[in-house]
Amino acid sequence: MIPQLCLIVPVYRHAATAVRLMNSLGAYGLPVFLVDDGNTAEDAAILARSGAEHAFVTVVRRHENGGKGAAVIDGLRAAAMAGHSHALQIDADGQHDIADIPRFIEAARSNPDALIAGVPQFDATAPLGRRVGRVISRVCVWAETLSLDIADPMCGFRVYPIAATLRAAESRWLGMRMDFDIEILVRLHWLGVPFRFIRTAVIYPQGGISNFRMLKDNVSISAMHTRLLLGMAGRLATGHFLRRGKVA
Repeated sequence: MIPQLCLIVPVYRHAATAVRLMNSLGAYGLPVFLVDDGNTAEDAAILARSGAEHAFVTVVRRHENGGKGAAVIDGLRAAAMAGHSHALQIDADGQHDIADIPRFIEAARSNPDALIAGVPQFDATAPLGRRVGRVISRVCVWAETLSLDIADPMCGFRVYPIAATLRAAESRWLGMRMDFDIEILVRLHWLGVPFRFIRTAVIYPQGGISNFRMLKDNVSISAMHTRLLLGMAGRLATGHFLRRGKVA
């Protein structure tokens, strides 16, 4: 199968950086689904203008903010309806190095059944709390999959095989906010989807806007890990064989 690729960019409170991103993404020759996740009227108008200015951009409008997961899933559904089989998701906040997009595209074309994800290579801008949180999440995910297959569960720079991801999203327990990036990987792993990982630079721009809600998101992430650990305990009796990922 030759992947039919597109780009998905979920946007909430990052309209200005999203517009700058759209000005750069045209060079990669892929359609872009820009998902407006219930932004203010002012930001929604900015995103709509960007869509009108770029023929390769389709704006998917959500009238209420549902969180990153809800925005990504809506983008994947729109991409599937347009005939795409794979979607490279990139965040709108300027943290990801878009120069690595060709590497992700090539990995997806070489491994069409796999989930391609980034392994962040941080610089001095990365807050210590984020680094510690990543280590904790890795350990939890290794327990939830009984493997070391998932090298990093939190980097949002990734290529989703759309059909498998929408299947994984059918779970009624799937988190739709900051817990989404982690949980969707675990559920894809449970479905037997293989993984490939690519080291990529991640920065935290000075003055950047964070959508992380310290109390609510930490509670939801803790609840998610509890669900997944219980789910893994329930799966032990089924004898599922789990595949391994590779880091490039």
